[in-house]
Parts: sequence; structure tokens; C-alpha cells
Amino acid sequence: MNFEGEIKTLAYPKAALFSFTLALVAYNILAIIKGALASVHGVETIEETVSDFYVVDELQGVYRGMMIAIPPEHWQGFQALSLIAMAQQLKALAKQVNLKRFRKQPRKPKKKKKALVRDPKKPHVATARLLSDQ
Repeated sequence: MNFEGEIKTLAYPKAALFSFTLALVAYNILAIIKGALASVHGVETIEETVSDFYVVDELQGVYRGMMIAIPPEHWQGFQALSLIAMAQQLKALAKQVNLKRFRKQPRKPKKKKKALVRDPKKPHVATARLLSDQ
């Protein structure tokens, strides 16, 4: 029952599993970024004020530019980092993040809809009914 929510156009099972795997990887990347930010700025601050949408939007734009401007050999140093060294690097980078750029937009309260005023002298008649009576 849980697996029936897959998109049928993904040529089950290989494409659906690949799509699901990519979603998991993307979520893990976002969780790592938010974890690094929370370790520096505080968990409550990140959960209450940082928008996932703005973080992901920034990552998409910056990633494209970095892949063009920075050669692959500059990225290879990250492969050799230990888990602790990578965590320290992420924390150092998280200290430089301006959280104001990723602030959530608070929702305004919903406006109440005005009640429809119905005139009993002029009841509503469906257009389809008017056309079929002709």
C-alpha cells in the first residue's frame, strides 16, 4: 500500500527507485546544511526563522556557478577529509552565513469571506438549465 504512491510514468521499478533515491540524497544534503547552521546559530533559530525554500533556491543557483568557475581539482580536497574535519569545515562555513537572506516569510492570517447575499426574488439559475430549456 505504501508503494502505490509512486508516479506511474517513471517506468516502475528502476526509474521510480532512482527518483526515490535522489529525493533521499537531496533531503540528507539539506539536513546536513541545516545541522551545520544549527550548531552555530542554534537549533531554535534555524527551525523558526530559516526557510527551506530559500536555502534550496540558493544552493541550486550557487552550485551551477561553482561548477563552472571552480575546477574539479579544488573540490578533491574535501574527499580526503575525515568526518570530524568535514564537520569543522561545515561549522566554519556556517559561521559566515547571513541568516537574514534565508528568513521565512510569515503567513498573514486568512481573511474571512463575506457571506453571499442572496435575493429570494432573483434565485440563481444555472446557465446549462437555461440553455437546455430553449
